[in-house]
Amino acid sequence: MRYARLGDLLVKSGTISEEQLKEALSLQSGTGERLGSVLQEHGIITEKQLIDTLMSQLGVEFVDLNTYHIPAEMAQILPKSIAKKHMVVPIRATRNDVHLAMADPLNFVAVEEVRAVTRRRVIPVIAAAASVERAVQNLYSNQGAMQAIEDMQRDLLGSQYGTSSSPMTQAQSMTVDEDEADAAPAIRLVNSIIDRACTEGASDIHMEPGEDSMTIRMRIDGALRTIIPVPRELQNSVISRLKIMARMDIAQKNVPQDGRAVVNVRQETLDLRISSLPTIYGEKVVIRLLRKTPELATLSGIGLEGENRTRFCNLVDRTTEGVILMVGPTGSGKTSTLYAMIDRLKNEEVNLVSLEDPVEYHISGVCQVQINEKTGLTFANVLRSVLRQDPDIIAVGEIRDGETAEIAMRAAMTGHLVLSTIHTNSAVSSVDRLLDIGVEPYLIAGAVKGIISQRLVRRICPHCRRSYVPSPEEVESLGLPAGGEYKFYRGEGCGECFNTGYRGRTGTFEILTITPAIRRAIHARSLKELEAAMEKASFLPIMENCRKLVLDGVTSSEEVQRVLGGG
Repeated sequence: MRYARLGDLLVKSGTISEEQLKEALSLQSGTGERLGSVLQEHGIITEKQLIDTLMSQLGVEFVDLNTYHIPAEMAQILPKSIAKKHMVVPIRATRNDVHLAMADPLNFVAVEEVRAVTRRRVIPVIAAAASVERAVQNLYSNQGAMQAIEDMQRDLLGSQYGTSSSPMTQAQSMTVDEDEADAAPAIRLVNSIIDRACTEGASDIHMEPGEDSMTIRMRIDGALRTIIPVPRELQNSVISRLKIMARMDIAQKNVPQDGRAVVNVRQETLDLRISSLPTIYGEKVVIRLLRKTPELATLSGIGLEGENRTRFCNLVDRTTEGVILMVGPTGSGKTSTLYAMIDRLKNEEVNLVSLEDPVEYHISGVCQVQINEKTGLTFANVLRSVLRQDPDIIAVGEIRDGETAEIAMRAAMTGHLVLSTIHTNSAVSSVDRLLDIGVEPYLIAGAVKGIISQRLVRRICPHCRRSYVPSPEEVESLGLPAGGEYKFYRGEGCGECFNTGYRGRTGTFEILTITPAIRRAIHARSLKELEAAMEKASFLPIMENCRKLVLDGVTSSEEVQRVLGGG
């Protein structure tokens, strides 16, 4: 590849004018950014125009890293530090050459450094910047963890001969940096795992001890994915590190423990809720990752569209007193919907108090109370106190018992709007749940104004989505009429979605607005009357929403069956 300046190439190809080049160079001055980035940031050219120009003018190959498989051994060709420093990734190599994917093939500093390190001729290929960054993360995701495991095993072997010091005696940093070379191996391994979880958007990390090893799994988009095994002999060191972070008792291994830690990862603050549980093979640890300053979910963001959005807005905007319930199993997005509702209702004219365990989002203008049952701050006790604080709207994070439910219902009947969640599978079953925990039918009938039931389904990755004609069995499983011409979609798997076929999640809903007929059926505890009243109220079950998502290509029939089963 011949040496050239990007600006000259773009002008020569007619992509930009001399005046635009001068403007871009002026904008670039003093920023330290590369010219291509400046041109794209200010809308002078698109990334596609840049790639097309470089391909035609330099004769470099373009590679789509979203579909290109990079062999795992490429991680041994180039150190991660250099790949991250220059944002480049080796995609194939021979004895004498290495093909280097990069967003800017004119970055000759990067080319020369890679050539010096690999001692191979570097052949640049061009790729989209975002795909290069993802490829670097994917290729090196386990490398830091594997190196830490090797170091821990070496230290363990050394300790048998008295040559190793304890990795836990070092000063403990609460900033996660997986590349911190001076840190003890146990610290680096834990940091690497947390860093990857943050990068891939995991909600939970599971460390599960087995007979031969401890398996690390992460819950990403609602599904658990195996990440890496940790040798059994290193299990205690990893768990001890987590216990130290969470200020748990490292000597106590036979009782469940809970703790928390606040860490900084990639300039983001994470709240870690750490729980340990004794098993036959040692302690299992689960880490819940909560972002301190996440963006509040919008109605579109949580999947409320069309008829469901209209029903939601009518319910929330027109209800000034009573109870609105968000229901669903664990991990179904109830809290996100509750926060979206709080954000919609808050204003300077109302006193809105939220009782939460834990406080996951910090919302300005809302009085948020952290529940702490160890100190007596239970939902029921705090709710009694809040009623003496002149509230207009009360958000109760979760109704867990009959006492909390009854107080909430009575508060609603005395002129307050109460928002809360409860763990049930459907809108109808939430009524049964309230009856089971001891709430009187007349309180439920009088207080509850609406019930929003929801689940989360994974979105098909837009980069590898393909259509197909479903089998009659698939059509039947969704309750669609037989004999119709249907087009379903599925994801084939690519670099964008870590080869899962899915990327991100969306909500699927059923919204039950309590009508006088439904109220009478609840009071009479008559299931038959309730079903008739719901049908008359044009109630749309959650499966109806799922069918639309499948037909629109948002999710797959397999995902609907996974989440709803026979539904």
